[in-house]
Amino acid sequence: MTLFPFSDYWWCYGGFAAGVLVLLALDLGVFHRDAHAVGFREAAAWSAAWVALAVGFGVALYHYSAFRFAHDPRLIALPDFDPRGAAWQSALEFFTGYVVEYSLSIDNVFVFVLVFRYFSVPAAYQHRVLFYGILGALVFRAVFIALGAALMQFRWVVWVFGAFLIFTGAKLLFGPDRGLEPERNPVVRLFRKLLPVTAAMDGGRFFTRVGDALHATPLFVALLVLEVTDIVFAIDSVPAIYALTDEPLIVFTSNVFAILGLRSMYFFLGNAADRFPLLRYGLALVLIFVGVKMVWLNEWYGGKFPIAVSLAVVGVIIAASILPSLLGARRRGGSARHISPR
Repeated sequence: MTLFPFSDYWWCYGGFAAGVLVLLALDLGVFHRDAHAVGFREAAAWSAAWVALAVGFGVALYHYSAFRFAHDPRLIALPDFDPRGAAWQSALEFFTGYVVEYSLSIDNVFVFVLVFRYFSVPAAYQHRVLFYGILGALVFRAVFIALGAALMQFRWVVWVFGAFLIFTGAKLLFGPDRGLEPERNPVVRLFRKLLPVTAAMDGGRFFTRVGDALHATPLFVALLVLEVTDIVFAIDSVPAIYALTDEPLIVFTSNVFAILGLRSMYFFLGNAADRFPLLRYGLALVLIFVGVKMVWLNEWYGGKFPIAVSLAVVGVIIAASILPSLLGARRRGGSARHISPR
């Protein structure tokens, strides 16, 4: 039995989606109305703002859930039901899902770097491409989450998704690191057959006219590659979060918050993408862990592996894959300062 049935909480989905659209409109229409290259400090400030919003939502979810659960006849009729305990569990599931999705989104950041380098997208227009790319990603994620909610009702689907995550994690852990080849993408190749593409950019436009014919610009092709890439990533990330919670509302909100922070994360980490060589293996281990959780650990723990333990495991894995690079860079910086002449 779900704690947040859609029939009772449909307005939460609608209100949340409306709030996200307002935030995106303010982002593009007010704060980034003029195209400009996003600097490190601006990206850091926006990253902190999106994380703060996610944390605030998680706290609000706890207090609201505690109140609603305590007055829900359907729930209080259950023996030994603890409204505050259920609310705390829901908040922990949201934060764990957010951390997992945000961590897996780092892979998207590296793809953003490669796509923008490949198509030589000027820094001033990268935010515009990412804005519409993430807007499309929100739509695709909503579709995947709705499908996942229906499919996860079948036990065999849970096992299939879990096995797929384990396979994907093992492939990422032991397989070769393949470069980006947009020209070989079948969607991009099909698009080029349907609509001609100009050789050069036309400012921040996605489409332009050459004579009487409509042409796409390389900026739109870059956007198309980002959208296709996000669909591929969603195949991994949506089952991963369903391994942590079976509440579609929590899956949806945590996924959206992770996606919203992607743009600022790109501008914050984009130039440092090569500084974390171990991160790829950390993300692989996260996928393997959540896959094992779906296939075995949940059943071993009577249907639900402790969410607090899941959060701790994911946090330790990500920290262990990032800290060595940070400490190594700090030592190199200290050594350089030590030997430099005054």
